[in-house]
Amino acid sequence: MRTMTIGMLLLAALANPAQADIYVSVSASGGYVLSNVHRPGKHYDRVVAEPAGPGLAAVAASSRPQMIADLPYADMVAAAASANDLPQALLHAVIKAESNYRPRVRSAKGAGGLMQLMPGTARDMGVRDVLDPAANIQGGARYLKHLMKLFDNDIKLAVAAYNAGPDAVISRGRIVPPFAETRRYVPTVLRQYRRLQGLADDAPL
Repeated sequence: MRTMTIGMLLLAALANPAQADIYVSVSASGGYVLSNVHRPGKHYDRVVAEPAGPGLAAVAASSRPQMIADLPYADMVAAAASANDLPQALLHAVIKAESNYRPRVRSAKGAGGLMQLMPGTARDMGVRDVLDPAANIQGGARYLKHLMKLFDNDIKLAVAAYNAGPDAVISRGRIVPPFAETRRYVPTVLRQYRRLQGLADDAPL
């Protein structure tokens, strides 16, 4: 029976002209699930292999690193991302939302530079000149990594804390604070992050 069921799934997969590997897995309810995404931590059997040609999926995937490489301050962001074990796309998304890549911008509250570091945060992260792009990005990345650890790698909460401060997130039971600015900021950053990662707007993080 299992062989017959997989065979039927295989016929359905072959009827789909998409250029990608097709995997079959068993769901929690015991049913079979077809997917073109191999997620870590799950067991799959590959039933259709992607053709040797590049295909649309491969072309899109190869274009994403180039898209990030073409962004402003790409080398500095890559270095900071590597040093702090963060996705380059996340740093770019924060920079885009914070300063729109303007290195000398200052806010009314005193934040400065590409990642809009507050004076106290800059001091804690070892940044002497917040208007120095390389130093600012490194400091912002260190702070964002600190927030990721604080919130168990929950990107949404880390981004909310970057905007509103970690105390505002923790004091409300580890949810996005109900501040209008933060409620706008978080979706903006996550939308850009997903776009640079090549993910759908509602893809899980």
